[in-house]
Amino acid sequence: MENLPISRLFLNCKSMEQLRQLHAHSIKKGIISHPALQNRIVAFTCAHESGDMMYARCLFDDIAEPSVFVWNVMIRGYSRINCPVDGILMYLAMLRRNLRPDHYTFPFLLKGFSRDIALECGKELHGHVLKYGFDSNVFVQNALVNMYISSGLIDMARCVFDMSCDRDVVTWNAMISGYNRIKQFNESRKLFNKMVDMGVLPTSVTIALVLSACSKLKDLDTGKQIHKFIRDFNIEPNLVLENTLIDLYAACGEMNVSLKIFESMKSRDVISWTTIVKGFVNSGQVDLARKYFDQMSERDYVSWTAMIDGYLRVNRFKEALELFRKMQTSKTKPDEFTIVSILTACANLGALELGEWIRTYIDKKNIKNDTFVGNALVDMYFKCGNVEKALKVFNRMPQRDKYTWTAVIVGLAINGHGQESLDMFSQMLKASTTPDEVTYIGVLCACTHTGMVEKGRRFFANMVSQHGIEPNVTHYGCMVDLLGRAGHLKEAYEVIQNMPMKPNSIVWGALLGACRVHKDSELAEMAAKKILKLEPENGAVYVLLCNIYAACNKWENLRELRQMMMDKGIKKTPGCSLVEMNGMVHEFVAGDQSHPLSKEIYLNLDKITSDLKLAGYLPDMSEVFLDMGEEDKESALYRHSEKLAIAFGLINSKPGVTIRIIKNLRMCVDCHRMAKLVSKVYKREIIVRDRTRFHHFKQGSCSCKDYW
Repeated sequence: MENLPISRLFLNCKSMEQLRQLHAHSIKKGIISHPALQNRIVAFTCAHESGDMMYARCLFDDIAEPSVFVWNVMIRGYSRINCPVDGILMYLAMLRRNLRPDHYTFPFLLKGFSRDIALECGKELHGHVLKYGFDSNVFVQNALVNMYISSGLIDMARCVFDMSCDRDVVTWNAMISGYNRIKQFNESRKLFNKMVDMGVLPTSVTIALVLSACSKLKDLDTGKQIHKFIRDFNIEPNLVLENTLIDLYAACGEMNVSLKIFESMKSRDVISWTTIVKGFVNSGQVDLARKYFDQMSERDYVSWTAMIDGYLRVNRFKEALELFRKMQTSKTKPDEFTIVSILTACANLGALELGEWIRTYIDKKNIKNDTFVGNALVDMYFKCGNVEKALKVFNRMPQRDKYTWTAVIVGLAINGHGQESLDMFSQMLKASTTPDEVTYIGVLCACTHTGMVEKGRRFFANMVSQHGIEPNVTHYGCMVDLLGRAGHLKEAYEVIQNMPMKPNSIVWGALLGACRVHKDSELAEMAAKKILKLEPENGAVYVLLCNIYAACNKWENLRELRQMMMDKGIKKTPGCSLVEMNGMVHEFVAGDQSHPLSKEIYLNLDKITSDLKLAGYLPDMSEVFLDMGEEDKESALYRHSEKLAIAFGLINSKPGVTIRIIKNLRMCVDCHRMAKLVSKVYKREIIVRDRTRFHHFKQGSCSCKDYW
């Protein structure tokens, strides 16, 4: 019994360093060959968190006749360090020794399987389970269920589960978790109900899993029943359980209940805080979300991304970018979802310089550059008017989905490359990628902006006949726009009359815009009345109708409409233009004098106007209210936001640098004429994205060919 004291020492061993000392001592004492000691040493090196599998293997190879226990602990050790292939080789070597596996072998072996190994060897090992008669063992069944779930073979996992005679709560949890993992939340809920019906008492893990499923399904009723179950059975609430309850009520719009649970928690982690922030974001209460976000003592990339995404949802893109800069200061590394959000903000602000920096940042920080990031880059470049770089990213993408193709088709269309957009659509079909509703919006826009009426009619018909896509209200709006711009006002009106759904203000707005171009005051009046019935406070409609009356010399109608606007207190939506310079986005509104460089901007605008008049510029006042004097009209034109943005851009950029402007309204005729002349006189490319399309001004002409 000389070895007994040292055996007890092994029981109290805390680290590999201590084990090596005891191992050396046992060799010195000459008792290393004792089976109990060998088993203990190998078990420690395989199972302990500081264990060393190379050390274990050396010990194992010195054992003449390892028992099944030792083989099992070796297999367990390889599973622990995620070396499933070594575990399988160990298992096969065990079989070659004519040793029979026991009920521990398969759970240890299967636990360490990766998806690839599970797909390659899982079914064969399942056959071994049946061969050795362990198919009724609950631990082996649980291991098989988990193995099939990890390999994505949920139906096989369910077969094992359904054939199991002795399921414990762990088996049920594994199966419910499996359905959650593949987003079959309804199956998770059904399985939980079946579990309760069979009298199996759920654990806190089960409840957290099914609450998570209810959250995704927005099933408040079932969620409330489970919450009641927690209270009725006095289940001790833990952090995970409380977080899932917060998430459930937040997802179902019950933020008061969610907040009440949050405030009653004894301890909170970053998930608790992030769930509350997301809840307020999803309910549209972004400022309240920011209040809780600012109170967080710890933030991870998920928290930052949730708050950034909140600003995107309410079109507060500048704040999204400001928050991203703070995220960088906090040294929190963004993931691909954060990057997609920031690229979206850059796209909407036309912030090309920052977008370019983000692209470099992706490579520098080894951020996963997947299809979603690629799509966001393509979209960003197109929305910043850089068609060449957008296509370069597209051509280099190893994988493309329908969203990739759609982004390119829409991007080319709004940038004035109508035929190229349609060519890309043909390539998409050749690549066997099925278009969706949004793809066809891009295709119809391509036809609209280039006046390809016949092709537009054909594509509209092909939506149903070739791809089974029923046109929605947006597609009908595109057709009205296409026909109206081309002067087919009667046909455009017939399209509206024959729509299977009620036309919205955008559809009527497309007709009204066409009436402005083609000076049809009667149809314009009818379209305007339809819009105002839907949107009584839409000031832009009154302004557009005023312009149409003016263009058609209907002065009495114009005076009546102007009086109505004054009586109702309706004002024109002010023009707003964004321009990015040196990584900062500057904002201008019509008549703006708030910018720090306002004095210099107006002085430069005076000079520009003088230079352009020498080059033949005459202000076009056809879209200015006629109750102003001639001088006031010219002054009103002079203060348009895009003119201020152009003047600012010329002051703050080097010769030859492209000026990029994002505008909230349709570009007026006079600003369009001025931008063409600026591009010629100052030898600058100017890119303006207005409410409907891009205008690329270069050498005195525009990509829209004055068709907008």
